[in-house]
Amino acid sequence: MKEQKKKRWSDYLWIVELCYLSLGLFNILFAWLGMLFFCIPLFVAIFGGSKAYCNRYCGRGQLFGLLGEKLKLSRNVPPPKFLRHPLFRYGFLTFFMIMFCLMLFSTYRVFTGAPLSQTVTLLWVFRLPWHWADVSFAAPWIGQFAFGFFGVMLTSTILGLITMVLFRPRSWCVYCPMGTMTQGICKLRNGKKVREYGSSGKENRGPAEAAGE
Repeated sequence: MKEQKKKRWSDYLWIVELCYLSLGLFNILFAWLGMLFFCIPLFVAIFGGSKAYCNRYCGRGQLFGLLGEKLKLSRNVPPPKFLRHPLFRYGFLTFFMIMFCLMLFSTYRVFTGAPLSQTVTLLWVFRLPWHWADVSFAAPWIGQFAFGFFGVMLTSTILGLITMVLFRPRSWCVYCPMGTMTQGICKLRNGKKVREYGSSGKENRGPAEAAGE
């Protein structure tokens, strides 16, 4: 009988992703916690030279894997080749960063006196009113950043869920902007070719790589 693999604490980080999304619905200011999901992968890539975060500690990837594999919500077919192509991946990263900068500009405008917009934008098009959120106890620009950033996080989650259903569970990992960015950092830092869609060493290989194979 095949011995079952022992679970590690890092295998339960999908709970952190669910908690983050739930807290954001409860109070939009919790959206600021999402900056950890942005900064930690970058720190790991810059100082560690690997994509260990993507392969081992990404709660979102784990959540997609759980929904797609355990709950059978995925068609489990290989993603189309264009998702893995560098032009698409770096193009999507560029677009994502442009939209992120526009969000920061909106925050700056509120900081300089523009009115707070209590909306969450999904898929960069659909503006959803979010008037139940009470941000009166925080500076308007803090609230504006929270609305904008939560929209970014929800948008990437929705895209990940769509590709999870259509293709393999963790197909989002193939073109995730953070994964693309950290891979580029690893290439620059290590001064050698990093495995496409993976890490700089075999010891860091994980589901993020497997999604693109």
